[in-house]
Amino acid sequence: MSGYWSRLAATLGLCLTFAACAHAVSAASPTAVEPPAPLPAETATTLGPGDVFEVRVFQEPDLSGVYRVAGDGTVNFPLCGRLHVGGLTSTAATDLLVHCLTAGFLRRPQVSIFVKEYNSKKIFVFGEVQKPGTFPYEDGMNIVQAITLAGGFTPSADKNATSVTRIVGGTEQRVKVQVEDIGLGRAENFALRPGDIIFVPKSFFGSRSPSPDSQRPDVAAPS
Repeated sequence: MSGYWSRLAATLGLCLTFAACAHAVSAASPTAVEPPAPLPAETATTLGPGDVFEVRVFQEPDLSGVYRVAGDGTVNFPLCGRLHVGGLTSTAATDLLVHCLTAGFLRRPQVSIFVKEYNSKKIFVFGEVQKPGTFPYEDGMNIVQAITLAGGFTPSADKNATSVTRIVGGTEQRVKVQVEDIGLGRAENFALRPGDIIFVPKSFFGSRSPSPDSQRPDVAAPS
């Protein structure tokens, strides 16, 4: 009987040892790292000097047209005179026009505003691109469009290490964007906001020069 209890104790001890080892291995294993979350948008895009927008008033062609915001943030709109739209979103500017036209001119006017150019808003593209610099922000702009405006990547660019820096609530936030994967359809495009800074680093390996064999034309072997 004593031999039975000795074997049982030994078996239980071995099981406990295996359990402890499994727990230690599990604790030491690295956890999966989630991809970085997209940068949040700061606020809705507002109108500023130089911005161009189109106004459409239903069944009122004389009131419909394209307008550019003046340096003082105003536009001269028919019937309403000079209105201050600087700092307003397109929705707020629409409400302003509706309020003006309703005050003695039109009954229930249907007004729509479409921003065509955000010249007061800029994005910045630096690093390994052909033409680094500052570019006007366009409504709905994405990172592929920005890189294209900058002339595309240089041969030594590390495309998947591209970063976007954005000021959110007064705090600088940065996220890596895999632009090469976007171009190959393996990742979603990245929406930009006014003021975004795009930086393309140089690849650690640099550009690869083609081998001499790859540059030679194919020549048929002699028979």
